Amino acid sequence: MYKIIGKVGNAKSASFDTVDGIIETPCFMNVGTAAAIKGAVSTSDLKNIGTEVLLCNTYHLHLKTGDTLIKKLGGIKKFANWDRPTLTDSGGFQVYSLVSTGRKVKEEGVYFKSYIDGRPVFMGPEESMQIQSNLASTIAMAFDECPPALASYDYIKPSVERTTRWLERCIAENKRLNALDDTINNKQLLWGINQGGILDDVRIEHAKEISRYDLSGYAIGGLAVGESHEEMYHILDVTVPNLPLDKPTYLMGVGTPENIIESVDRGVDFFDCVYPSRNGRHGHAYTKYGKLNLLNKMYEDDEKPIEEGCECEACKKYSRAYVRHLLKSKEMLGMRLLVMHNLYYYNHLMETIRVSIRDGSWDIEKRKLLDDLNTYK
Repeated sequence: MYKIIGKVGNAKSASFDTVDGIIETPCFMNVGTAAAIKGAVSTSDLKNIGTEVLLCNTYHLHLKTGDTLIKKLGGIKKFANWDRPTLTDSGGFQVYSLVSTGRKVKEEGVYFKSYIDGRPVFMGPEESMQIQSNLASTIAMAFDECPPALASYDYIKPSVERTTRWLERCIAENKRLNALDDTINNKQLLWGINQGGILDDVRIEHAKEISRYDLSGYAIGGLAVGESHEEMYHILDVTVPNLPLDKPTYLMGVGTPENIIESVDRGVDFFDCVYPSRNGRHGHAYTKYGKLNLLNKMYEDDEKPIEEGCECEACKKYSRAYVRHLLKSKEMLGMRLLVMHNLYYYNHLMETIRVSIRDGSWDIEKRKLLDDLNTYK
């Protein structure tokens, strides 16, 4: 059940009750692509920094480890020692982003080659649902095609229509799988995905079309893949109002702190992005005053913490100079500390946003958050 607790303009904060626990929104889902956060961060670490949802990927787990093995071992939660909600991406985006040649999109699904060993692979709506059922995630995403944001109308329109047909097949297969006796999570939720590039009319029409299916949540995909931030915000402006207000809205793969703040203001309440862990592994730290590159020589003898006032393990115990030393020395601890800090920052940002929406101060808080992020620029 999704219950809106606070609302300021289009920004909303809600409580979403699932079989695996309650999710407070707006929420940032930490990306554990292969059931782990890159940077030597454990699920115990994730709990300590306030992570609500662990996002794992159907495509990678299917090709690397095998979803049947994970089912045999009790599903993704038992496998990864995670007792909170999980969400699995359907694999549609990875088919688009990781398969550069030899990909064939047909009505039945997508034919492609494994990026690991080149073997032929087929994935369609039913296969994606079966894999996600084996993983036993709390929330499964419908299989879709993610067309390039700047693709032509002639490409995007039939692609979106096919995604709708695929959604119907996902719904039927999700229902079938949830009814099986050997299904680990027979209350697995299914969320649909809105597509349409940066074409207003296609986005709006598709949002209205998928809303007819009365799913437990809806995502907006195919953004942050080449269009400008202004174009992305415009698409949110025209799309979000045409999705159900009383259901969660998830902006897939976004983004920077600024992106999240602006998207919350437009009614989005679920996010995921690899930026905190990926950029942390490359020496970049997110702070409320902007992003720092700790590899810069200016931090060589800097005794301040990464962010003053931050309560994460890295900031409470270590200096910028020491973290920089670890990074320059290629010590894994440096990457771990920065990834931990970044994930803490993102989760703390979402908590700040939730509180301000619920107490009615969001407009003031939004302006302050955005102004502070420009400090280091």
